[in-house]
Amino acid sequence: MSAANSVAMSPTRRRWLIPCLMVLLLAVAAPWVSSPFVLHLAVLTMLNIIIVNGLALVSRSGQLSLGHAAFMAIGAYAAVLIGKLAGLSFLSSAAVGIAATMLVALILGWIILRLRGVYFVLVTFAFGELVRLVLLDFSNLTGGANGITGIAPVEILGFVFDTRSRVYGLTLVVALASTLFMHRLFQRPIGRAIDSVADNPALAESTGLGVHRLQVFSFVLGCGLAALGGILQAHYIGYISPESYNSGISIGLIVMLVIGGRSSTWGPLVGAAVLTPLPELFRGAVQTQHIFYGAALILILRFLPGGLAAIPRIIGKIGRKEAA
Repeated sequence: MSAANSVAMSPTRRRWLIPCLMVLLLAVAAPWVSSPFVLHLAVLTMLNIIIVNGLALVSRSGQLSLGHAAFMAIGAYAAVLIGKLAGLSFLSSAAVGIAATMLVALILGWIILRLRGVYFVLVTFAFGELVRLVLLDFSNLTGGANGITGIAPVEILGFVFDTRSRVYGLTLVVALASTLFMHRLFQRPIGRAIDSVADNPALAESTGLGVHRLQVFSFVLGCGLAALGGILQAHYIGYISPESYNSGISIGLIVMLVIGGRSSTWGPLVGAAVLTPLPELFRGAVQTQHIFYGAALILILRFLPGGLAAIPRIIGKIGRKEAA
């Protein structure tokens, strides 16, 4: 065996190293922690992985949405309201909520996805604020600023997820399934086509790819994942309100995506796992938290544009250079 082979990791092993370690930590450590609060953070981390995976789908088509939380709201409100009004089971109401969200995303995406850059960002921001205001105004249905309380825990086939450890198990499975789905999607031709659209839309169009259709596909699918995360979050916390889905939430999701790595399948997992528990270090010092986030974004964009998920690749390059 050559020195290069013995020192440097293979590309496959390098790609999977940090994600596998993080998944192992998330899967094994949290259920054994006696603190209910730590388990609560673990559940929130899994939910954020699902939601940020949806944002990553939009981002990898070359767009960045500043209204991603709005689709969490649409999914959560639609599922909760239809469940209460029609007496549907969780699976049925969740399916309705996700379908309603994807329909809204299809209509909106078909209209606005021909916009580029800051124009798309501004329109998605405006849409997010519009959804929040609609939820506030239609108080007879949505509860207005008071929101909706008493949302029942998730129940699937008679099994009730009414403890944090049970919810953690459910959200862990869904989060890992969404990550593996992303991994498989971007290994297939359609995923590579989506990436090519982000790299050079004009070139992709000239080769016969339907740029607009691919972006709409990514947008709809990404919003569907946001709705799924929003629905699970609503049933876990037991309460939703319009302020639960403000623009600050969308910005936080973008920070997770960028710091984790917006072009990596594992970026959402890494970003959510690092940043979801982090605010606890700044409890009572919100301004310090914002300063840290800003500094972290600047450093990541300047020195590590691929995000934290790119670290194994960088380590592999250094190992090959040393071996050579």
